[in-house]
Amino acid sequence: MKVAFIHYHLKTGGVTSVIKQQVTALHDVCQTMILTGDRGQGSWPCPVVQIPELGYDRLGASAPPEQIAAKIQQTLIDAWPGGCDILHIHNPILAKNKHLLQVIKQLQPAGVNLFLQIHDFAEEGRPGAYFSEAYPQDCHYGVINTRDGRLLIMAGLEPSGVHWLPNAVEPLSVQAGRQPEPMVLYPVRAIRRKNIGEAILLSLFFEDGRRLAITQPPNSPADMASYQGWRQYVSQNKLKVEFDQGRQFDFSVLISSAQSMLTTSITEGFGFSFLEPWTAGKLLWGRRLPGPCADFEANGVLLPTLYDRIDLPLDWLDAKRFHERWRDAVISAAHAYGYTIASDTVEQGFADITQGGVVDFGLLNEYFQRRVISRILEIPAARAQLQTLNPCLIKPGLFAEADALIPNNRRAVARHFNLQSCRQRLWAIYGKVIRHPVRHQVNKKALWEAFFDLNRFSLLQWEAYDER
Repeated sequence: MKVAFIHYHLKTGGVTSVIKQQVTALHDVCQTMILTGDRGQGSWPCPVVQIPELGYDRLGASAPPEQIAAKIQQTLIDAWPGGCDILHIHNPILAKNKHLLQVIKQLQPAGVNLFLQIHDFAEEGRPGAYFSEAYPQDCHYGVINTRDGRLLIMAGLEPSGVHWLPNAVEPLSVQAGRQPEPMVLYPVRAIRRKNIGEAILLSLFFEDGRRLAITQPPNSPADMASYQGWRQYVSQNKLKVEFDQGRQFDFSVLISSAQSMLTTSITEGFGFSFLEPWTAGKLLWGRRLPGPCADFEANGVLLPTLYDRIDLPLDWLDAKRFHERWRDAVISAAHAYGYTIASDTVEQGFADITQGGVVDFGLLNEYFQRRVISRILEIPAARAQLQTLNPCLIKPGLFAEADALIPNNRRAVARHFNLQSCRQRLWAIYGKVIRHPVRHQVNKKALWEAFFDLNRFSLLQWEAYDER
């Protein structure tokens, strides 16, 4: 079988790592090659062809879709005169390249078997990457969690044309080294959706002198202002939080030194953070995300150390101001996708998320999160009140049955999310793509409505950063 992968770039990152895993998994059963807009710096176990027009949009560096499609077709013919069996395209429905959908549609009449693997949806809080035109129809789609698959099926795709393709998980390496103080590790690039404020909140409840260590700063300017705001806040309040630890210590040393590992993210695609700690023999705790976690639990990974939410009294905030900010963010987000939302729907949504006079900390932006943390620092009774509402804060990060839980989860990850499983899934999916054509199309409005869940509408994800 001959398989060609396409992605915007091969720079270091999550999707690039997944492509390398897939190429490695298929090396002895398929002929593979990669077509990319930017080949990056790494080495690859298969041929890589750079087609600059496949990269992210750049001013003055455009080409007609039919010309790009012709380049792709010629590249495939040059490599494989007998034809390409599968064109496996990663993240094509993000408008990082405004011509890519048209390129895909130009390729379809040539009879190429398309498999579109979705890692991220623009409909999930990324309006700047949203295509206004229809997504490719009559081709197979792949998803990295079953929730996304259900949403695509709800939006019009045939179940036979939607395939779950989880990533392979490589065990983390551990190396002893310097880190004298007890430490909880949040191994993350600190972008806004990683909910850094909640990790800082949790650190107020650590016992035995533990500190919070966050590994990496963000790359994007959009996330940097929030990150610097948290650094300044931690410094001013002399909190036991350390930033940029991945720049000071080797990652394997940090893992070895960690007493446990943490996640407070409000949204994930696959969710490596829920699986990798166990491979290093470390307890994971923090916020549970129902989408990815349901897949892991169905495959034997037990997650009793995770919580679903952190409730706080609404009257700890300026409730009127929070209501206005949340309402305006909902309306603005809908507008960014070209939709309108009824005011009574918005008001009912706010009533739902504040039912019982409490609200989940993960729905707040940085301004309101800092108000909560400051209240706990200034008012001793607030700490006990929050623990009463959230028993998970009484002894966070401690679990009496950790000695049994960690090896169970390490075995489950190794059994179900290894490279061999990845190869078996890919081979089975490719066979279906070749043998079973599908006739279907994504209803984009239905897909957007499925992701636009007001019960989980977080200002961190949907609202632009604002210190006020």
